[in-house]
Amino acid sequence: MEIQTITAKNNVTKVEKEAIADFLVRHLDEFGDTKVDILKCLNYALNPERGGFVLLAREEGHIKGAVVINETGMQDYIPENILVYIAVHRDQRGKGLGKKLMEQAIETAQGDIALHVEPHNPAKRLYEKLGFTNKYLEMRLKNKK
Repeated sequence: MEIQTITAKNNVTKVEKEAIADFLVRHLDEFGDTKVDILKCLNYALNPERGGFVLLAREEGHIKGAVVINETGMQDYIPENILVYIAVHRDQRGKGLGKKLMEQAIETAQGDIALHVEPHNPAKRLYEKLGFTNKYLEMRLKNKK
């Protein structure tokens, strides 16, 4: 299994972004977003004026895992990075690929990383094993404007 790091320097095509988004839509299950929103995230991460990166695990050319990290630009008062998406293909779950992707994401990111995880998401245990802690309770207000 090969893990590739993709940044703005890679000049990712629209077709490649679509393939990554399609993978995430299929394999994020109940924890996913719409393809439109995933593409917004990818465009942010791969924009040289914003920043972030994508990790892709491939086997025989097929995507088997993906991570998307966006840089926040808020060093010192909010973590510099937010892990927005991580997904592993159903046929690879339970084989350590998620852990391998997370370790690579931690190594690649410059600075701290924040992530949001549902309390019942099985990945929560992995994040805790890797040293993530629950420092805050997140609250959101959906602005009706």
